[in-house]
Amino acid sequence: MATRGRPRTFDPDTALQQATRLFWERGYEGTSLSDLAEAMGIASASIYHAFGSKADLFRQVMERYGTTYGGPPKRALGEHPTAREAVHAMLRATADQITRPDAPHYCMLILAAPTGAVENHAVREFLADIRRSQFTAIKERLAQGVADGDLAMPRDSVDGLARYYATVVQGLSVQARDGATRDQLEGVITSAMTPWDVLTG
Repeated sequence: MATRGRPRTFDPDTALQQATRLFWERGYEGTSLSDLAEAMGIASASIYHAFGSKADLFRQVMERYGTTYGGPPKRALGEHPTAREAVHAMLRATADQITRPDAPHYCMLILAAPTGAVENHAVREFLADIRRSQFTAIKERLAQGVADGDLAMPRDSVDGLARYYATVVQGLSVQARDGATRDQLEGVITSAMTPWDVLTG
């Protein structure tokens, strides 16, 4: 029995990649549905059919971004034996990703956020939740360092240190957007890691 309805005339993965690039370059509020339709090569109605609303599409884009471009910094936290090495590697992986020659020079999660339209409150909170999860991942890795004995600091000081390095991650993105090179970001990372013993003592 033949399947009813028109078959899809586009590759969803390719369309999602094109949407990712557009949201990344223009931000959520700077990207219209007609912009997306043009970039993805499909009609607006097809976007709704395949991905849902603009907000739904953006959520799928961010999920894809998190598992591709956002993957190396996440993995760095778990691939090194000490908290210091893990945080250092995370910062360096972040700098690598936000200065790639094939992508915009900043973190989409940090700088693609809406600028304030009331109707986009849910999207702002969605992005804030992801950023909070990044902070939590750093905090948990530091807490693991305390438990393992390689990080000699009171447990109640872990929160502040995690917020400091989460802020460094976000600042690297702003610097990259404003033209900082990979070498210049390495200087920032070196400066951020230099007071480690003081911050954790």
